[in-house]
Amino acid sequence: MSELEINPSPIRKSSDASQKRNSKAPSKTDTMGVGASILKNGVKQTIENIASGGVGGIMSAIRGFGIPLDGLSNIFSGGTNNASWSRDDNNDWRMRLSIPVGMAMDPILQAQLTETQGMIFPYTPSIIFQHSAQYSMMKPTHSNYPFPIYQSSQPDALQISGEFYVESAAEGLYWAACVHYLRSVTKMAYGGGTSNQGSPPPIVIMNGYGDYVFKNVPCVIQSMSVDLPPDVDYLYLPDINTYAPTRSTITVVAQPTYSRSEVHKFSLDKFVKGGYANGKGGFI
Repeated sequence: MSELEINPSPIRKSSDASQKRNSKAPSKTDTMGVGASILKNGVKQTIENIASGGVGGIMSAIRGFGIPLDGLSNIFSGGTNNASWSRDDNNDWRMRLSIPVGMAMDPILQAQLTETQGMIFPYTPSIIFQHSAQYSMMKPTHSNYPFPIYQSSQPDALQISGEFYVESAAEGLYWAACVHYLRSVTKMAYGGGTSNQGSPPPIVIMNGYGDYVFKNVPCVIQSMSVDLPPDVDYLYLPDINTYAPTRSTITVVAQPTYSRSEVHKFSLDKFVKGGYANGKGGFI
């Protein structure tokens, strides 16, 4: 394991580069442009890389050339679509977990999450979510077909898994802030000198991918995991005396959680018509 020590002074200088990575539009991990690839790998290897990537490689190459994305759907479909590849960066659709009210971490780490208004996944994460309806089965004697008896429905726990790449001290601080945040929101208020003793782990608000996917969804974090690979470098962060891996994966399991009063107000008709998605959100 190699150790790359960085002076405290470049931390703020590298914030601009860090914010490019933490831009409001989720990006894929392969961000090398065509020009940079040609300089590094040569023309032949660059063409082979683009071809091996299929449509995704071609799209990446087009982005590298700076061609506007708005018209790509027309290029490939030959028609006109209402949807557009263009992005409005004022509409931040990254996956985000809010900072619970009253939560105060170490000021250095707190500043990292405050800047992004919560914990975000800087690269588009893998998300698995599902909804289920439970049925008990009534099985008449001497019958080939049971009768399902409906019991209840529920949104199941979501699994969010995202990669974090650390190439600067600023990105290392953000990685450390995310890890400490997730550790904190999985713990109850316990111990001497702790405020709100006896309270369960806090509820966090989850947002991502627009109104009809996750909008202001209250969740509890059931589990978090972080891998520390043996085959990557670790950057030393002198501000917090911590080493951050240059590549790691953070996985979060979040369970949507609703109060009894909110569930009592739920309306299926309003849900189906998009009343919650177009309003304050919450229910999924």
